[in-house]
Amino acid sequence: MLLSRLPGGRPEIFTSIQGEGITCGLASIFVRLSLCNLACSFCDTKYTWDWDRYDRDIETIELAAEDVARDVLARARRGPKNVVITGGEPLLQQRDLVDVAQRLHDEGLGIEVETNGTITPADALAACVDQWNVSPKLASSGNAAAARERAETIAWFAARTHAYFKFVIVDPPDVDEAAAFAERYEIAPAQIILMPEGVAPRVLAERSRWLSERCQQTGARLGMRLHVLLWGAERGR
Repeated sequence: MLLSRLPGGRPEIFTSIQGEGITCGLASIFVRLSLCNLACSFCDTKYTWDWDRYDRDIETIELAAEDVARDVLARARRGPKNVVITGGEPLLQQRDLVDVAQRLHDEGLGIEVETNGTITPADALAACVDQWNVSPKLASSGNAAAARERAETIAWFAARTHAYFKFVIVDPPDVDEAAAFAERYEIAPAQIILMPEGVAPRVLAERSRWLSERCQQTGARLGMRLHVLLWGAERGR
């Protein structure tokens, strides 16, 4: 498996709190995989995929699935029992991810997978995942529509009650685009999270104020980036 490498050489496997989504605030173990099939303009983990700006040899590390699972289980024995698989786009590596997820699932750990919603999960992986954190990309992400919205895959996630849809909101028109997206796939408001884009607390606060009003109008949840408020853009947190 190809993982993000922290400064100092360690793989980006760490214990923190979930800063986004429906389980915001939950103590969790994070596993950050490298590679992505999209290129969001506002991405704050470009070091996992943008090899024009970052050195792939420096920013990534190859680990066997067994070693990843062993590291996570060691942390779980003395800490959180929830695991968040993030990226990048984790489903690009789902063949190896199945082995990790099955091992952790068998040990009784909860598993969240964060995805951009463009790749349909394999049945073997889906059987081990307790929560899907789906973040479909809007036009403001800078990705072409054909690349960021795959109807069959979105429909697969929309049919599952343990999938939540988190939209990154930059400007008010993004809210209307997210609402139209949800209507196309019949996604219930309770499964929708509108989260302000930003890597600075001031920006998040400003956007959250007007976004909270839109959430009241639409019934969607207001999301936050709690880790940014606590630690800024520090990696491994």
